[in-house]
Amino acid sequence: MPKDTDTPRYFPSAGGDWETTDAASAGFDAGRLAEAVAFAEGHESPWPRDLGDRGETPGLTEIEPEPWNAILGPLKNRGGPAGVIMRGGRLAAHWGDPGRVDLTFSIAKSYLAVITGLALADGLIGSIDDPVSKVLSIPEFASDHNAKVTWRHLLTQTSEWQGTLFDKPDQVDHFRQVGAGSDNSKKGQLRELQEPGSYWEYNDVRVNVLSLALLHLYRRPLADVVKDRIMDPIGATDTWEWHAYSNAMVDIDGQSMPSVPGGTHWGGGLWINTWDHARFGHLLLNNGTWGGQQLVPADWVKALATPSDVAPFYGLLWWLNNGPVEYQAAPATSYFALGAGSSIIWIEPSLDMVVVARWIDQAHINGLLGAVMAAVD
Repeated sequence: MPKDTDTPRYFPSAGGDWETTDAASAGFDAGRLAEAVAFAEGHESPWPRDLGDRGETPGLTEIEPEPWNAILGPLKNRGGPAGVIMRGGRLAAHWGDPGRVDLTFSIAKSYLAVITGLALADGLIGSIDDPVSKVLSIPEFASDHNAKVTWRHLLTQTSEWQGTLFDKPDQVDHFRQVGAGSDNSKKGQLRELQEPGSYWEYNDVRVNVLSLALLHLYRRPLADVVKDRIMDPIGATDTWEWHAYSNAMVDIDGQSMPSVPGGTHWGGGLWINTWDHARFGHLLLNNGTWGGQQLVPADWVKALATPSDVAPFYGLLWWLNNGPVEYQAAPATSYFALGAGSSIIWIEPSLDMVVVARWIDQAHINGLLGAVMAAVD
């Protein structure tokens, strides 16, 4: 939660520039803050920049067998390192080109978590502990096994949902590991499924099932939902796009609608600039409020960063910094939206801080967090 203060909270105007502040006023040592920026610029992702030309995603499709590795959605060449550091919503530092619309990979999962909270607030979901099959009669939740899957299971990556969606079987992500030093030598090998809710495994197919379920709930494209309910109210640009796979058009009430993916593993996904990510992070830092308007229920924002039972390092499609600590350099109260490549939205409530970083080497994310923390005065 943001710090208690008598000073009115700052929210940047729609379409306007962020209010800047000098390092000292933001509570940073200027020299060390400059070092943190230099660290981000000097530790660029090893991924090639010509992703769109290559038509593959490093560490993902390149290690999958055919036909599981097929790219189904659009790709684009990536930009260079870019980022912003905010305290109290004001811009303390930035680097690269924060205005560039770029791939964001699994940060899209964290946006889906917020949309699920809206569905709960709207009464479309009674409880996230209800089975999805309680409100949706669709084939993806018709089997005895999948009928047990709850919204919480999908949000915590413990669903063990079984099946094939948009030509991608759940097996493609069996034995998948994420994070620096991951061993994906067994990725895609079939394993015995566990009971829904009992086993954590990072998975793109199952988060796409969540997105499909939300589409059936809202009966309108999720990009339209998030635009109307989140992005327009927080003053985001109109440059962001959420691309579906070419085979992910779904009939809803006689209309063909895109079911968007929770990442860019097989192309598509959320393409967005750094400033808009920062607005999204600032919304959550402020417990779902923006300029006095409650856009996301405060209790849902709290739930996003509440450890799950099976994986205490994971909340509701947000990474946490407790349990087996991933990022020792950051406070335990930090939580993160993370995308391959790597991109991060880092929210640190105790410091009233949001940091967005794009295209940093995964092995050096902890180093960047440490450099920012060292700059805190």
